[in-house]
This record gives sequence, C-alpha cells and structure tokens, in this order.
Amino acid sequence: MSIQGVFNTQVTKSSSIWTASAFVQLTALAVCFGAWLFTDRSNPLQVFQVQPKYMLLGGAIGAFITYTVIKSMDMLGPAKAVMLIVVAQLAVAYIIELLGWFGVEKQPWEWRKLAGMALAVAGIIIFKWK
Repeated sequence: MSIQGVFNTQVTKSSSIWTASAFVQLTALAVCFGAWLFTDRSNPLQVFQVQPKYMLLGGAIGAFITYTVIKSMDMLGPAKAVMLIVVAQLAVAYIIELLGWFGVEKQPWEWRKLAGMALAVAGIIIFKWK
C-alpha cells in the first residue's frame, strides 16, 4: 500500500486525482483479467450470485479508498498517512467483528485488543512528536 500510494500520488501531480484513481482501477482490472486468464477461468458472472447484493459495492468503495490514500499521502507524507490508515482500518475491522456486521461472525469484546489499538495510536503520537 505504501509504494502504491506514493506512485499514485506522483501520477496525480501529472493529471488529477480522479484521473489517477481511474487509471489505478483500470490497471488493476487489467491485471486481474490477466490473472483470471492464466489461473481459474471460472465464470466471471458468478459474482452476481453473491447475497446480499450490497456486497458488490467493494469496487466502488475501493475507488474512494484510492482517493483517500492519495489525498492523505499528499497531505501527510507516506509514513504518517500509512500509520493513520492502518490504525483506522484496524479500528473499523474490530468494530465489524464486535458487531457481526456484513456476515462476519460476531466476536467477544477483549480489552487487550483495545490496548493494542491504543498502543498503535501512541506510536503515531510518538512518531509525529517533534
């Protein structure tokens, strides 16, 4: 993610954020299509059998993730941006587990996981400290 974010941020400087994001998504599509050709060759229309249908929004969410990564890398620099992104992803993932959202098996609350996230936040503060 760090390397991709830096690359995408540099591409944005030569074009625009949405052009760069579209290019990222198109090149990802090309790579995935190539991998599909050389590996499983399953019916690509099977993705539409997923239930519930809102699960198909992953690509759209990915476009906004690309946008936010590019913006954060540009505004904060790669190291700070990645630290914040990772901690935010960890917090959201834990909330999803705790609440059992999106078909994920519900997990019990654990103080040590909160302590781990707090430690990660403390790491960001220490890293940012001047």
